[in-house]
Amino acid sequence: MQIPQLIKKSSPFVSLEFFPPKKQEEWPGFLETACALSGLQPLFVSVTYGAGGSTQSNTLEICERLVRSCGFEVMPHLTGVTASREKIDGFIKAIRALGIDNVLALRGDRPAGYTGTDAELFAAFPHASDLVAYIRQHHPGLTIGVAGFPEAHAEAPSFANDLAVMQRKVECGADFVITQLYFDNRVYFDYVDRLRVRGVTVPVVPGILPIRNMASLRFVLETCNVRIPGRLINGLIKANEQGGAAAVYEIGVAHAREQVKGLLDGGAPGVHLYTLNKADMCLEVMDGLL
Repeated sequence: MQIPQLIKKSSPFVSLEFFPPKKQEEWPGFLETACALSGLQPLFVSVTYGAGGSTQSNTLEICERLVRSCGFEVMPHLTGVTASREKIDGFIKAIRALGIDNVLALRGDRPAGYTGTDAELFAAFPHASDLVAYIRQHHPGLTIGVAGFPEAHAEAPSFANDLAVMQRKVECGADFVITQLYFDNRVYFDYVDRLRVRGVTVPVVPGILPIRNMASLRFVLETCNVRIPGRLINGLIKANEQGGAAAVYEIGVAHAREQVKGLLDGGAPGVHLYTLNKADMCLEVMDGLL
């Protein structure tokens, strides 16, 4: 079923993101984790396939198993990295055969170690909007989600430019937005307000990543163009010094719960949790909030 229609019927909601394990021997544990999260009754789940399509060969089978084993509404990611029109058409044909009606259309990131030019890497689809326009024209029955960046994409020359890029994605046919992670809800609500001023009225679903440990904090600081409030950083550092990993985990759960509650109370249609293929933290974050 198409996600915008599901959102209209089921707000507020939670949705989830998974990534396919690269090794097939890890699949049973992954599916056990995914099905454990079915207790949250997610509106839909998204499935990545890695930078440069590095795990795309697993994506279709993982999507099929999530539908069959867990009963999820599944939305695979689809990127323009090294993609041809024929490759995009083949992938969409395969997911439609599984009864999947939604994709998340992304430009995609430069794969680690890639030494070619961006012109080579994104030859067919230089921008996410190009991929959106192609899907809308050639696969009109498919619903298209896109990524939003409440603190602007790392490559954007300005925040205004990033908003214009999002506006262009919607003009090309995007039906809804899922945001990158962030840690201050004011960032989300300001982002939505600015998009509305530009006439962008599609649903904007906030993405939330609970901080699990100090390693995940370092990852966010090193790889994501997001600001982490000083109060949260100080709390995590203090917790780590006084109580170690368990105390950091508790702070991460508490902050994510505070974010989710504030978002839903403030009128967000739902929340999208970046699970990192772990069930425990997501279950604790969402306990009693829906």
